[in-house]
Amino acid sequence: MSDASPRLDSIEPLDLAGIGVGPFNLSLAAQLDSTPELTTRFYDRRERFDWHPGMMLPNVELQSSYLKDLVTSTNPTSPWSFVSYLVETKRFFAFLNAHYDAAPRREFARYFGWVAERLPTLSFGSEVEEVTHDGRDFTVTVNGRKQRARNVAIGVGTAPYAPDWAKGFDRETCFHACESVERLPGLTSGRVAVIGGGQSGGEVVEHLLSGDTPPDSLLWLSRRHNIEPLNDTPFSNQVFSPEYVEAYRRLGEDRKATALASSVLTSDGVSPSTIDAIYRRLYAMRYLEDSPVEAEMLPQRDVIQVERRGAEYQLVVRNGFDGAIEMYSADAIVLATGYRFELPSAFESLRSRIKVDRNGRVTPGDDYSLQWDGPRQNRIYALNAGRHSHGIAESQLSLMAWRSAAIVNSLLGRDHFDLTTPQPMVNWGASGDGLVDVRTAGSNA
Repeated sequence: MSDASPRLDSIEPLDLAGIGVGPFNLSLAAQLDSTPELTTRFYDRRERFDWHPGMMLPNVELQSSYLKDLVTSTNPTSPWSFVSYLVETKRFFAFLNAHYDAAPRREFARYFGWVAERLPTLSFGSEVEEVTHDGRDFTVTVNGRKQRARNVAIGVGTAPYAPDWAKGFDRETCFHACESVERLPGLTSGRVAVIGGGQSGGEVVEHLLSGDTPPDSLLWLSRRHNIEPLNDTPFSNQVFSPEYVEAYRRLGEDRKATALASSVLTSDGVSPSTIDAIYRRLYAMRYLEDSPVEAEMLPQRDVIQVERRGAEYQLVVRNGFDGAIEMYSADAIVLATGYRFELPSAFESLRSRIKVDRNGRVTPGDDYSLQWDGPRQNRIYALNAGRHSHGIAESQLSLMAWRSAAIVNSLLGRDHFDLTTPQPMVNWGASGDGLVDVRTAGSNA
């Protein structure tokens, strides 16, 4: 992080103002570092970069390759790559010799922090209070002062999602998995229900079962058919390629929804290492330790109602396997129920001017800018806002460097980064032969 920030209230507008500094806007800032002709500034209200601190449980791993970092897929010689981080911090050979099947999530968090401390265009402790448009430029109000910008990029991350039935409950005993590091240590007794069958749910279950003081009983409920593993095969992983995104973008809304649902386990399945650890722990508890802890794995369960009765929660659950209605009791609930994109409150004055689809979702275009009724040369880029419009990879780290490169090309109006792709390994639709030219500059189809 640099103290040499540009003066606010300056006459000349920024080419881009970034709202929030999570991994995705950090990637965009890193890619923009190779374009000195553009003036940019990224603002975040936090005092420093901190990536999902509430989910940094011991031994959690990435679900994607460390080469899918901030820059490498389109800019491998950048000083902001994960390999550059390993070399700079004198751990390159030690990391390779560790033979990680997947990089520890804490390692990637340190890599992100390393980049964030060094990029000169980031301003932490800078809260964006309002974004307006005066007919010519955006006006970004930061800590009470105003900065003009030709374009803005929303990178505040997605918000934790909680079902309607969970709203209003005590945060100490009914909380989202993003608060796991803070809240789980308090669940050393009683009955705990974990809702959600994805990776975060699996990590919470593994942590609770493996701790020195596990709860008295544990329920793991999921709507899925079973405890479903991450689909990590080579052909399945083609959905994390630019070629797939291009094919997906050409689909109609209904076909997109079908394609998205069919590929969900390539992104939201549980890592096999996590599944193995949970199963082995259950085996040890049952057959080797005669453990008093009761643990039930409950797939195909849909929680339809929860009531607070005294100090406990009563869960009404529909069993999708046999259609039965079941009742469970718990003293605490962990919501591993995912995240949703929400337009930041700073954009309230522009909200009605931004186009949404029939489900009320924003609609990023080919260059990840939103459709709105303002001047075409003033773009609102939204990162991690288009899982429905760009496919399953949109919320993952896998294509963040590619997306950032597309946005840079859009800002410049030329191909600073070469985004042509080879003939895909898998042909999903009726595409042409040879190279596919992914030209995103100025496109907002």
